Amino acid sequence: MRHGARLLAGWLYRRGENLVVVMIGVMFAAFLLQVIFRYLLQWPTGWSNELTVVLWIWVVLFGAAFVVREEEEIRFDLIYGAVRPRVRRVMTVMAAAALLVLYGWSLPAVYDYVSFMKVQRTAYLKIRFDWLFSIYVIFVVAVLARYLWLGWHALTGREPDETDPAKAGPTT
Repeated sequence: MRHGARLLAGWLYRRGENLVVVMIGVMFAAFLLQVIFRYLLQWPTGWSNELTVVLWIWVVLFGAAFVVREEEEIRFDLIYGAVRPRVRRVMTVMAAAALLVLYGWSLPAVYDYVSFMKVQRTAYLKIRFDWLFSIYVIFVVAVLARYLWLGWHALTGREPDETDPAKAGPTT
């Protein structure tokens, strides 16, 4: 059962990476079209700029929620890396608790605000703002799940992974 769950998680992770690649590709194509239309055809377009901004929001938040691994996150870990494993676990529990409280406390207000934004649409593509910003609600839920998991692992005495910047990057 566990092996099947790991295979499924790996497959979902790779599809998340694929989705980020597609979004970045569409962003790049929209940027090139914007340059061509503006500087070669002297016909400025607003939709390409809007599409690029919308996709950037989604790439950053979707990527942070589902694609970037814990060991790949950028952080200032000078102190964290210098202390003993037990102190690292305590630091992990404290950080996880703080983030769970802050994101958990903000989640109802975030959901209410994103739901309220259905009354507005983007200027060119007419995307409802609640659809556009729904990725933030997904991001908050993913952060809550991640730090609940990390905090639980640290509380149960499992060693937090050592972060080695030389080893950060995709694993195949």
